[in-house]
Amino acid sequence: QVRLVESGGGLVQAGGSLRLSCAVFGGTVSTNAMGWFRQAPGKEREFAAAINWNGDSTYYGDSVKGRFTISRDNAKNTVHLQMTSLKPEDTAVYYCALRLGRGAAITTDLYGYWGQGTQVTVSS
Repeated sequence: QVRLVESGGGLVQAGGSLRLSCAVFGGTVSTNAMGWFRQAPGKEREFAAAINWNGDSTYYGDSVKGRFTISRDNAKNTVHLQMTSLKPEDTAVYYCALRLGRGAAITTDLYGYWGQGTQVTVSS
């Protein structure tokens, strides 16, 4: 069974940076597309970033373009989300997801496995 474990969340001031990690067990990030989504209280889950199986294609939600970067570390079977220039509106629980396919996707229905999430709080 595939299991995803997020880490790296925490409290950061506006304008700061944070790096999230997603360790994958029972699967490999090098053969599957991966994504990051976020959900704030009272909001629907929002697409943040995605990367295809070999890393040559990445996609970002409009609200995070230019500030967030998704990457993979195949040796550690881990996917990262580097977040910079953080804003209070970035506050949310961040989830990583694995798709049973090679192409990156931006909708939640195309991902088969999800982590439990890690809280990111950006203060003013």
